[in-house]
Amino acid sequence: MTGLDEAIAHINQYSSHHTDAILTRDHLHAQRFLREVDSASVMVNASTRFADGFEFGLGAEIGISTDKFHARGPVGIEGLTSLKYVVLGQGEVRT
Repeated sequence: MTGLDEAIAHINQYSSHHTDAILTRDHLHAQRFLREVDSASVMVNASTRFADGFEFGLGAEIGISTDKFHARGPVGIEGLTSLKYVVLGQGEVRT
């Protein structure tokens, strides 16, 4: 296992799966991170403080769950899918 393999495995094991970020100049590392990290929001070269419903254009947040969810009652395709937000930055921060 390479250092990058170990880092991705560590993130997926110990993360809250809400928001994770990487700082890198290596485009291939960034793409692998975005693809393999199992979190609701993944960010490259941007502050995790951008993980906010208002920042994503969704309006005010009314609740956050980092758990895997299950469906109840009749369910269509929308009830069985979730979104993964990808943020690409160049060192932006939010204060």
